[in-house]
Amino acid sequence: MEHWFEQRGFDEDLIRVTEPHVNRILRSNVWWIRGLDRDVLVDSGLGVASLRRELPDMFTRHPLVVLTHAHLDHAGGAHEFEERAAHTDEFAALEAGVAASLYGAELAEKLGTDHVGAPFPDLLIDEMPHPSYDPRAYRVEPLSLTRELHDGDRIESGSCTLTVLHLPGHTPGSIALLEERTGVLYSGDVIYDGYLVDDLPESDVTSYTRSMQFLADLDVSTVNPGHGRSFGKTRLHQLARSYRSAPSD
Repeated sequence: MEHWFEQRGFDEDLIRVTEPHVNRILRSNVWWIRGLDRDVLVDSGLGVASLRRELPDMFTRHPLVVLTHAHLDHAGGAHEFEERAAHTDEFAALEAGVAASLYGAELAEKLGTDHVGAPFPDLLIDEMPHPSYDPRAYRVEPLSLTRELHDGDRIESGSCTLTVLHLPGHTPGSIALLEERTGVLYSGDVIYDGYLVDDLPESDVTSYTRSMQFLADLDVSTVNPGHGRSFGKTRLHQLARSYRSAPSD
């Protein structure tokens, strides 16, 4: 097919990149922040098609890719970048090569769950990126990380400063990034407007609850999540405060 990625410009300095032919379970957002000195990418997509080949402009300004956590739909394309950062608690999983498959049953077995709000489909893409592509060969490359992140660290682009917020629960090293001047939060899979996955083997509900308690009072202007559409502060607080409020089965 001609184009695997879809781009939407929010302004001249922010582009959202998505993969429309990936099933919604794994269809994540790549946030391309164009800085004065360098570009920052929040996550890297599934890695089915090459970002470098299809979006060469993404690689012209010394980009840093910041991985919000170690799952295939966020770390799949990270091997294409020379500089890669993640929270220290995600290093081991990323360096080992995260669980990955484009086949639902196989991925469920590797992840240790049979659903993520919906059952896994047989195949997690509905088109091939090129005629000779073999989905059985898909994997996420083991990654060597060039920067270790901790809560409170700052990432500079020259035109904005992103503060690392360590918000575990979905995974031990899940992070969000807050641009304090504008109040924009890049939340990864910590929070988005949909089913929040907290029952993977590496998830921890107690930690997730504390993270939600923090977000329930956080002053933001916009949340740019790891999945789905952006939303504002009121919706953030609603989602955070309603977490785990439904009766357990």
